[in-house]
Amino acid sequence: MKHFAPGAALALGALALPALAQAPASTGPGLATADTLNRADTVWVMVSTALVVLMTLPGIALFYGGMVRRFNVINTLASVVAIAALVSLLWFALGYSLAFTPGGAAGAFIGGFERIGFSGLEFLGSAGQVAVSHVAPHLPESVFAMFQLSFAVITCALVVGALVERMKFGALLGFMGLWLVLVYAPIAHWVWEPGGWLAQLGALDFAGGAVVHINAGAAALVCAYALGPRQGYGREPFLPFNLGLTMAGTGLLWVGWFGFNGGSALAADGRAGLAIAVTHIAAAAGALAWMAAEWWARKRATLLGLCSGVVAGLVAITPAAGFVGPRAALAIGVLAGLACYWGATGLKRLLRADDSLDVFGVHGVGGLVGAILTGVFADPSIGGAAGSVLTQLIACVAVLAYSLVMTTLVLFIVSRFAGLRVREGEERQGLDLSLHNEKLGG
Repeated sequence: MKHFAPGAALALGALALPALAQAPASTGPGLATADTLNRADTVWVMVSTALVVLMTLPGIALFYGGMVRRFNVINTLASVVAIAALVSLLWFALGYSLAFTPGGAAGAFIGGFERIGFSGLEFLGSAGQVAVSHVAPHLPESVFAMFQLSFAVITCALVVGALVERMKFGALLGFMGLWLVLVYAPIAHWVWEPGGWLAQLGALDFAGGAVVHINAGAAALVCAYALGPRQGYGREPFLPFNLGLTMAGTGLLWVGWFGFNGGSALAADGRAGLAIAVTHIAAAAGALAWMAAEWWARKRATLLGLCSGVVAGLVAITPAAGFVGPRAALAIGVLAGLACYWGATGLKRLLRADDSLDVFGVHGVGGLVGAILTGVFADPSIGGAAGSVLTQLIACVAVLAYSLVMTTLVLFIVSRFAGLRVREGEERQGLDLSLHNEKLGG
């Protein structure tokens, strides 16, 4: 998601998009004539939307499904698919409006209701008019809304990795539905809607270091504490079902991340190209840094470690992708690989939380590292904004604190209506059979 400097959102947009330089400034979504749209940018964001959806289905599904035990694979896959469907409809019904409309008097903290049910996302072909968002007035608003929907879907799906193998399916869906509306949408508004208080403060988050990764990591940590450890955790070997699936999921994430970061330029331009280049460099650096740390600590390199390092590098470059060059990306990737290795090992032991698939250790820690390093390395000549470590720290603390507190509240609400955790016998049997009456063949 492109960052807009405080008080200059539309001015920066005009600088980035010469075809719109003469377009009048807009303070909210509305109708525009079709000839003001940029076709190349529209196509690129549509392709990027498909790439980000690919990251969740099947990317995250395979990445997580390969790491859980054999008798919980179907439940993990079903959780990701169901969340993708649920979040899509909730984004259409309410989430998009809360995140990406100005919001009136409360606009610094939450959007309004004018786009509920995608109301106003018109295409009036006979009149030559189409709805556009004030955040991206060169794109059809339907394209922008769908691009942002893909981000909401993957953020919610990421949280699954912390609670697999022990959470009730209905409780999971109730939790994620409330979490999207009460946690994700407000934070997206703070950071990415030009009137949001963190956007006004000058926080830089190109594609979701805070909105996606710190947010999901914090929620994952709370879920791990609330649910408690899995039966046998720390005493029994938890063997992953198939690391080949995890490798396939990693590959899909790596490719899809080009749309995640490159698409966040909201234009088919040089900045998008640079975002893709730095994304790839950071991913490769993260993989090798994690491998080196693991080799030094455990005297061997593992496929799971390499895959985790790839994701660590991708996570950390996300907030910086539109603000830094290749050399900074290399440094970010290396530091993220090392930090996230510690996050998934030493920090995890210190926290004493059974974050099953290390969502906080990789996404939370990687998001924090990337957001802070964005303040260090941001180059004004690339993104038009200078970095501030202090501002980035404020944004990190605000998002982390809000997500921790509100996730706790959402879990409490859900627990009042339905227990969060399956019974011990169901957990021992495996959630595939006990919850879905299905099992893998063979």
